[in-house]
Amino acid sequence: MSTYRIQGATGEWEVVIGLEVHAQITSNAKLFSGAATAFGAEPNTQVSLIDAAMPGMLPVPNRECIRQAVRTGMAIEAKINRWSRFDRKNYFYADLPQGYQISQLYHPLVGEGRLLIEADEKAGIAEDKWIGIERIHVEQDAGKLMHDQHPTMSYVDLNRAGVALMEIVSRPDMRSPAEAGAYLRKLRAILRYVGSCDGNMEEGSLRADVNVSVRRPGEPFGTRTETKNVNSVRFVMQAIEHEAMRQVDVLESGGTVDQETRLFDPATGTTRTMRSKEDAHDYRYFPDPDLLPLELDEDFLAECRASLPELPDAKRRRYIEVLGLTPYNARELTAEVETFARFETLLAETARATGKGEAEVATQVANWSLSVAPGVIKALGDEADPANATARAQAAILAMQDKGAISGGQAKEIFEIVMKTGRDPAEIAETEGLRQVSDTGAIEAAIAAVIAANEDKVAEYRAGKDKLFGFFVGQVMKAMAGKANPQVVNQLLKDKLG
Repeated sequence: MSTYRIQGATGEWEVVIGLEVHAQITSNAKLFSGAATAFGAEPNTQVSLIDAAMPGMLPVPNRECIRQAVRTGMAIEAKINRWSRFDRKNYFYADLPQGYQISQLYHPLVGEGRLLIEADEKAGIAEDKWIGIERIHVEQDAGKLMHDQHPTMSYVDLNRAGVALMEIVSRPDMRSPAEAGAYLRKLRAILRYVGSCDGNMEEGSLRADVNVSVRRPGEPFGTRTETKNVNSVRFVMQAIEHEAMRQVDVLESGGTVDQETRLFDPATGTTRTMRSKEDAHDYRYFPDPDLLPLELDEDFLAECRASLPELPDAKRRRYIEVLGLTPYNARELTAEVETFARFETLLAETARATGKGEAEVATQVANWSLSVAPGVIKALGDEADPANATARAQAAILAMQDKGAISGGQAKEIFEIVMKTGRDPAEIAETEGLRQVSDTGAIEAAIAAVIAANEDKVAEYRAGKDKLFGFFVGQVMKAMAGKANPQVVNQLLKDKLG
C-alpha cells in the first residue's frame, strides 16, 4: 500500500486535505429571484430588483434549485434533512448589494454522505477509499469585480449575484494531491450525471476551496489554511503540493502556521496570503427573517429519488458484471457523461447491426471507443469532420469486422475515409479494395507457394520448432497483400503444416 509523505529535513510529514466545492446549480433562474443565469451575458443584464437589494424586495426560494440539491445529496448517499433553514452571513461584499449572503450553517439541506474514489496505481492511489462528505448547503453567489477595465477604477457585474450554489463540504479524509484530484473528478462526474451542475470549471460553475494542514504521522491535526476559488483539478493538486511543502518549511524552521485564507497563482503554482481566516462567529450568522424554514414532504423526496439516473459506480459495476468489460475499460467509459453516452449509443447500434447481444459485442465496442476511434481522429486533426463520426457509420464498420469481412487495420482505414468524406463504410470497403479475403482457394494457393519456397523451415517446424508458425503466417499475409482473413490463414496453415 503506497502512502504519500513529505520528506522534510527533520523527518516525514503527512498532509491532511479537505475540499469545499462550490457548484453552480443548473437552473434557469437564480436562487431567490427570477433573473436569468446564462453564462457570458453582457454585464448587469441579468439583475432583478431582489438581486440589486432594492428596498422592500423579499426573496422567494426557487423550487428547482432545492430539488437539484436534494438529488445531489441522494446521489452521494447523504442524509436529506426534511427541515432546513437559511441563515444570513454578514460580511462586506462589494459585489453583493444586500451586504450579506443568504446561506445555511446550522441546519443545512443535506447532511452526511460519502463518495468512493477508485484505486489507481498509476496515480498513486493503492486501493478504493471512501471520502466522507459533511454536508451540502445551498447559498447565493456574489457578483464579480473587474479590476482590469480602467487603470484607476473597478467595475461591478451583478449577473452572478444571487445565482444558486451548492457548497459541498468534505471531511478531511484525503491524504495526497492524487486523492484530492480523484475526489474532485468523481464529484464532478456525479454532478454531471445527475444534471445538477454542468461542472464547467473554466466558466466558474465548479470551483474549490482547498483546506490543507500537515502533521507528523499519527499526531493530531495541524493548523489549516484555506486556498480560495481554485478552478481546475490540476490547480487543486498543485495548490495542495505547494501549500503542504510551505507549511513543512515553516514548521521545520521553528515557525507556526497561521490560520488564514490564501490565493493560488496558476502562473507560478504557488499560494499567497489573502486575509486572516475568519471563524463562524465573525460572520454573525442568524436565521434569515425573510425566509421560512424549508420543509420537504415525502412526495417531493420520492420524485427526486425516482428522477436519478444510473450513477457512475452502478454503471461501472454493470459494465464489468453484465457486459464483461475489464475494470480499466469500465472506469474509463464511465468517467464522463459524454463518454458513456457515446459508448452506449454505439453499443446498441452495433448489437443491432450484427444481430448479437450487447454483451457479445461490448468488448469490441469498448476497445474501438477508447482506443481505435480516438486514435484515428487525433491523427487526422483538422482533416476529420466530427459530424461524420455517427454511431451508425461506426457500427457498420464494427459489424463488417465482426463478420470477418474486414480486418482491424482495414477498419481503421475505412474510418479514416469516413471521417474525411462522410462516405458509406460498405461502399468504401468495396470500391477501395478494403475487404478481407476469406476465399479458401486463394489462401491455399498462397500457402502452397510459401511452403514450396521454405522447405527447410517446414522441416524445422515439423521437427518441433513451433515458433516458426508465426513466420509462415506472416509470409502468407504478405503474399495476400495483408487482405487474407487471419483466422482462415491460421486454420489452413495448421492443416497443411501438420
